[in-house]
Amino acid sequence: MTGLGKTTMTISATAKTNVIAANGLHATDTGSPEVQIAVLTERITALTEHFKLHKHDHAGRRGLLILVGKRNRLLKYLAESRREDYITLIHKLGLRK
Repeated sequence: MTGLGKTTMTISATAKTNVIAANGLHATDTGSPEVQIAVLTERITALTEHFKLHKHDHAGRRGLLILVGKRNRLLKYLAESRREDYITLIHKLGLRK
């Protein structure tokens, strides 16, 4: 939340950098499934807060559903390819899978 009751629908560059650093497999990792899932989770959380104030933002809600679907596909890939990493990540991010 920024300013006087205003919300943003995106995450800041510093927040994204922190998420990447916390979930990356090595120092320059920005594209692994773990990082992508963590960034999407951060964006989904920000959008969820946005919709608490802007209930009629239907175009934004469609974007949220697209992000949730993308995250689910990445989670499914990670669960099928590296089960241990999947379990570690969902516990770290607090997801219910």
